[in-house]
Amino acid sequence: MKQDSLLAPDTVPVLVPTPSERPYTYAVPQGMHVEPGSIVAVPLGPRLVPGVVWDADHKDDVDAKKLRAVEHVFDCPPLSEETRRFVDWLARYTLAAPGMVARMVLRVPAAFDPEPLTPGLRRTNILPERMTTARERVMETASDGFGWTRSGLAHAAGVSLSVVDGLLKAGSFEEIDLPPVPVVARPDPTFGAAQLSGDQQAAAETIAAPVREGGFSASLLDGVTGSGKTEVYFEAIAAALEKGRQVLVLLPEISLTHSFLERFHDRFGAPPAEWHSDLAPKTRERVWRQVADGRVRVVAGARSALFLPFSDLGLIVVDEEHDPAYKQEERVVYHARDMAVVRGHIGGFPVILSSATPSVETRYNAETGRYRHVKLSRRFAEAALPELATIDMRRTPPARGKFLSPPLVKAVGAAVERGEQAILFLNRRGYAPLTLCRVCGHRFECPDCSSWLVEHRFRGQLLCHHCGHHEPVPEACPECGTLDHLVACGPGIERIAEEVVEAFPDARAIVLSSDMLGGVKRLRLELEAIEKGEVDIVIGTQLVAKGHNFPNMTLVGVVDADLGLANGDPRAAERTFQLLSQVTGRAGRTGKKSLGLIQTFQPEHPAMRAIVSGDADAFYANQIAERERGQLPPFGRLASIIISANSRAEAENHGRALRAAAPSGEIMVLGPAEAPLALIRGRHRFRILVHGPERANMQAFLRALIASAPRPRGSVRVSVDIDPQSFL
Repeated sequence: MKQDSLLAPDTVPVLVPTPSERPYTYAVPQGMHVEPGSIVAVPLGPRLVPGVVWDADHKDDVDAKKLRAVEHVFDCPPLSEETRRFVDWLARYTLAAPGMVARMVLRVPAAFDPEPLTPGLRRTNILPERMTTARERVMETASDGFGWTRSGLAHAAGVSLSVVDGLLKAGSFEEIDLPPVPVVARPDPTFGAAQLSGDQQAAAETIAAPVREGGFSASLLDGVTGSGKTEVYFEAIAAALEKGRQVLVLLPEISLTHSFLERFHDRFGAPPAEWHSDLAPKTRERVWRQVADGRVRVVAGARSALFLPFSDLGLIVVDEEHDPAYKQEERVVYHARDMAVVRGHIGGFPVILSSATPSVETRYNAETGRYRHVKLSRRFAEAALPELATIDMRRTPPARGKFLSPPLVKAVGAAVERGEQAILFLNRRGYAPLTLCRVCGHRFECPDCSSWLVEHRFRGQLLCHHCGHHEPVPEACPECGTLDHLVACGPGIERIAEEVVEAFPDARAIVLSSDMLGGVKRLRLELEAIEKGEVDIVIGTQLVAKGHNFPNMTLVGVVDADLGLANGDPRAAERTFQLLSQVTGRAGRTGKKSLGLIQTFQPEHPAMRAIVSGDADAFYANQIAERERGQLPPFGRLASIIISANSRAEAENHGRALRAAAPSGEIMVLGPAEAPLALIRGRHRFRILVHGPERANMQAFLRALIASAPRPRGSVRVSVDIDPQSFL
């Protein structure tokens, strides 16, 4: 690290949050102190933008007199060397502009300056001339000599604000400045240690040992649903806190997992700081700042929490590591699970990946010894896993116009009659995926995307789930004008809810989906209601599969298990197995006898057989063997290049130019071909798939390809996705 040369430099490299490929060089005014990691304000064109002083090896050899100067150094802890190295590494790996990666770190400019001090009061030695019972309570409450906020003191003493104000006027209190209030209290690793089973205790000791020893390691905590993985990795978090280190817990749906936050509070006596897109702006500012100065010790966050400016990060836990939500598909395209491992390697600290259904890549890394493999094969307190069975829809189809088979309807009725709960799972939002006219055959399509409009009957709207376009459901066909002849084709969860209400009119049913009106707050209240047993039947999308603990849930019915298999995605079987295993795992978590019924037209499919038999090892062995035969990850490397433009011809022509510029060698270039979703938000899309052997230098190949091809012109945009997860 060349920090000494930057203590009083004439010029410094500054990385600004724009699509810049390298830092810009700025002059440093006389008397201004900067160092690598300092957050500064610099002029860029007509604007003043934030930036980070980068490392000396990026510095240009230019005359400081000819450069624009750094205008301001924020009173903020500098970004650590580990954070800067992580930004550089991720930019190189994903082929993203370093400035755009830095932008994810510098996303809260209002937090760069210190939080304002809070006005407070402190007791003096002066007693008021007139003492009342209320005043006595205030004086007694403040007798410890600590500072209090005005409202906090009144509340603690059980008096009105006017009593406190009167004592201030009498000189019994003096005004002081209090430090900013912490976002969350400091967690106590000894507060509420859980009573672990023998298996849990052994697993906890195994994954906590690397935390105590220090140094990088990656561990897969692989346990069946309900085995208590969260309590196990809490012990690793406790070990990190005992060492004085910060901890990051990544969750795929942090804004919805209130149960995790409650369990954390029960274990550590305080909640973690949250980090996700639904936080209020002021809270985001305070969390960012208190992470930077070390006051926040544990963050539970979505994938973007990887870019918080931790001052002393000592452990990352990736919960539900298999979840597709960890993949960011826009701007800087990265997978948070993989980047968490990189972040741990750069910082020299452990990373724990936790899942009941690990990704094939993670499972392979554990089997080959690259990751430590810690298994929990039994549920906590010896609770039995649900009995699972398929319902062959070819033999026992639903009644005409219905979507629930007779065996599933009968099982739901039995569960409700016993006073227990049931989930009906369908991973399709809305009422119906397609609406058409019975007379002329007109189908309602999105004007800006190559997709059908989905009817949301609760809202009375037709919605596009890709661009957000919406329009009211018309009374007449816009093509032929016929009234009352529009028909909904196929089921969404709203249509299943309609069928449930008809079959069980006295049952308390609820629809659970991430796009329902009311947002995150309503969803949290609904999840709490389910946990308390205030709901009989839950009809939900994949939201219900995400780690929730519903004590009275004894039946899970999967309405359309084949839905995820109906595309050409090479991960289709893996994702179906993961999703169905997770959702059926919601049943019987407290030991009650439970049942999972899976409606399918393909009961012989390997994913269905693996779920019903409970033989996950055989399924993973099959998937790993298939990947090896096709030289797909982890035995090969993939990259996707998406070319989009306002016209189809522009996108296709640039795709062909990119293909023609590909260097020769062992890496194959397939395409360009029209993407399955050929039109999104009015932009036409073509895709090139790049496939190479495991040790191929994919980044060097792609850089050479892009450098040799013509630069995108007009409306053409090119996006590179290393290790793609989606093939749409």
